[in-house]
Amino acid sequence: MKVVILAGGTGTRLGEYTDNIPKPMVSIGEKPIIWHIMKHYGKYSHKDFIIALGYKSEVIKKYFINYQFLNSDFSINLKNQKITTYDEDTVDWNVSLINTGNKSMTGGRLKRLKKYIGNETFLLTYGDGLSNVNINDLISFHKKHRKMITVTAVRPTARFGELKIQDEKVFNFSEKPQIKDGWINGGYFVIEPKFLDLISDDYTVLEKDPMEQAVKMEELVAFKHEGFWQCMDTKRDKELLENLFINNPEWLH
Repeated sequence: MKVVILAGGTGTRLGEYTDNIPKPMVSIGEKPIIWHIMKHYGKYSHKDFIIALGYKSEVIKKYFINYQFLNSDFSINLKNQKITTYDEDTVDWNVSLINTGNKSMTGGRLKRLKKYIGNETFLLTYGDGLSNVNINDLISFHKKHRKMITVTAVRPTARFGELKIQDEKVFNFSEKPQIKDGWINGGYFVIEPKFLDLISDDYTVLEKDPMEQAVKMEELVAFKHEGFWQCMDTKRDKELLENLFINNPEWLH
């Protein structure tokens, strides 16, 4: 199953970190946050990634082109250019890097990936959130309910969009209102390809009209995740994740 990662936003609230690099390349424990996200999916044998690029796309492209040398020690013979690597961080990921425009919104980015996704169920997440959600349990839940979209609902510490859920069916999807009963959109979606038909153009926000239409169609269900989840919206969030990485990186267990 393909894994789509939205990695094209500017990350303006991270200021000093995103002036020169895109948000998914901001490091947690000396590794970009997108690496942590991909490692988590890889743990569940989902290793076919499509990354939707935009802002400073060249930085992410260069990272993956040079992945072997950035993630291992090596020696180089400058006479013949022979390189020998040591303690190499080997991964068997397939990574498609697709530029989806600097100004596209989240829905627009996803729509542009339609030909790469094909006619199959796919996974989707944002390039700035870490969780220890069991991806295979999430997929099983999606298959059981046979709806167009499954969203992972999480309990945040504060301040995000709210999902209203009854008997696992989402009946309201509100982006960033006052939280009433504690469940929010945590990303980590499972989506059927027909959902892409609900996205109009580059300027469509994924979390607005398409999700609201899916709710009206009774095609959106929520997988409740009670475990670890943390996004990286602000400098404070980054510092929190850094501290967690040092002490107990729950998302890598």
